[in-house]
Amino acid sequence: MESSNLNGIPLYNSRIIDSYIRLIKQKYTDVNVGELLNFAGMKGYEVADEAHWFTQEQVNRFYEKLVQVTGNHNIAREAGRYAASPDAIGAMRQFVLGLMGASNAFEIINKTTANFTRSSRYESRKISSNKVEITVTPIIEGVEQPFQCANRIGFFEAMVLIFNLKISDVKHYPHIEHTECLFKGGKVCRYVVTWERSLAVTLKRSSVMVILLLALFNLVLLLMGNWTVLETSLFGSLFMVMLLALGIEMVEKKELQVSLSNTRDANDNLLHQININYNNALMTNEIGQALGRYSSTVEILAHVTKIMEKRLDYSRGMILMANREGTRLVMTTCYGYDEAQRSYLRKWSFHTDRPASKAVFVRAFREQRPFFINDLNDVEEDVSPRNLVFARKLGTQSFICCPIMCEDNSIGVIAVDNIKTKRPVVESDVSLLMGIASMIGISIRNSELIEARVKVFKSVLLVLAASIDARDSLTAGHSEKVTEYSIAICKEVGLSPDYCEVIRVAALLHDYGKIGVPDNILKKEGKLTPEEFEVIKNHAAKTSEILAKIDFEGIYCETPEIAGGHHEKMDGSGYPRGLKGMDIPVGARIIAVADYFESITSKRHYREPMPTHEAFTLLRQESGTHLDEKFVEALITYYTRTYLDNTAPPEDAI
Repeated sequence: MESSNLNGIPLYNSRIIDSYIRLIKQKYTDVNVGELLNFAGMKGYEVADEAHWFTQEQVNRFYEKLVQVTGNHNIAREAGRYAASPDAIGAMRQFVLGLMGASNAFEIINKTTANFTRSSRYESRKISSNKVEITVTPIIEGVEQPFQCANRIGFFEAMVLIFNLKISDVKHYPHIEHTECLFKGGKVCRYVVTWERSLAVTLKRSSVMVILLLALFNLVLLLMGNWTVLETSLFGSLFMVMLLALGIEMVEKKELQVSLSNTRDANDNLLHQININYNNALMTNEIGQALGRYSSTVEILAHVTKIMEKRLDYSRGMILMANREGTRLVMTTCYGYDEAQRSYLRKWSFHTDRPASKAVFVRAFREQRPFFINDLNDVEEDVSPRNLVFARKLGTQSFICCPIMCEDNSIGVIAVDNIKTKRPVVESDVSLLMGIASMIGISIRNSELIEARVKVFKSVLLVLAASIDARDSLTAGHSEKVTEYSIAICKEVGLSPDYCEVIRVAALLHDYGKIGVPDNILKKEGKLTPEEFEVIKNHAAKTSEILAKIDFEGIYCETPEIAGGHHEKMDGSGYPRGLKGMDIPVGARIIAVADYFESITSKRHYREPMPTHEAFTLLRQESGTHLDEKFVEALITYYTRTYLDNTAPPEDAI
């Protein structure tokens, strides 16, 4: 692989550059960090994001410009050392502060450095308790530069300083021998790191020598028989040994406290990250459940927004959806905004059909990629004045926006921002939001497919119902009116939406069995003969029989029984099964009332329509024997409220 191609591979974690930036801000305050990052092709939010990686070319340009503006050719090593300063947070300290000493840290250096660089492999060999050999082997040859070797030396120095900095203000730099170097003809970079032993270890070794010398001195006194001096010497020796032991214990406790403090800090950081991951997992799970529970786009977006407000670590969020033509983005739902801001958002739309538009939402929609900005001031030149006014009106300073995709097409944008905290936007947040956006896109597509199937289902039902009603011009629209009255009764008595839907389908198809009734009987103007009436009566059973052949599932499984039972009567004198009272399905009792009322108030071949007030009287007369009284009163209540002008009796009837 050529070097030019290798320069485009992300190899170095942002935390390395972050150490440089922190050093610059502390020691080189005149350096313009924005210009430095811009020259290197880096963004401030990328440096702040611990999940981001930079290429060798970016790192080279960064170092080249940094040396130029600071005039310090040793700044790479200085930046490596800076990782151990109290002002340097994150970076290497999170990995090694929880360990019990430099020796342990160097033992796992291959694991810790893998979190910072992908260009080299680190291996350690322990020589003694305070001496190790580090071998750095390039994974990709010909990429690294000499300044990175110097940065490594500073890095190793920092690993030792981390454990000494809080014990004393004096910086005890380790001694590092660079015995082999890649940039001086070697195959690897080899370092031998030696550092001062801890004070506790030094005191322990010294105490052993002191005890041996005291023992030898007292032994000589014993052999000489100088009892007076021996007595004083033994007392003094015992006092000295106790003093040494006490001193060693105090130093050990102090060093242990430092280690425990470091461990506690590392554990707190780890626990915080675990809590974030757990919360994100809960959010993803809750969104998945919500998306599986709701089938309409409006419901999906409303519930996703509620879950985002509850779980996502952002104080505000909104979802913008494209109109049917895909030319505008309009705010559909949001959280965290006050009423004035909501009203302002509703008035705005973003035109996706304008090629010159610089709106970030439009770019995310068109380019199908996320955008995240930590400081709006950094991108003023790239945003239109109109959109700057929009952002500042809402108090937005940093935000993330991601496209909502559906089968490779953008259908909307999801955006979040923080105004309550100064937490920077990081790439891991973008990944999480992109995951949510993809789930929304898939669910909206599924809801569209479901809605399309429902529309087809409903249209087929209407065609089936109309095909029966159309056989006779006088009965055209009968099924629709029966359905209207049936649904109205359901709502009056408070039945569930699901059961209302079952009754709607059953009401539309309640007369489908008439497809087998000859026209000469169906359209007969005079009174039916007993034989003809038996043929007519058979349509109820025929309805149930035909509908039973349709694969009604879920809530619709009762449809054949309900549709076929609309001629059953409360006293058991109905047909086709002669069911009585509560044995008749609720839906069948409701449709029976609606069908009876629609029939007597409509014109038929053998009679004129009955006036409404007379129809109400007849309905009440049939209550208890033919019809269910509760549903009769529900229909009368609905009809009176909805068609009030038609319920008053004519003046000559009063």
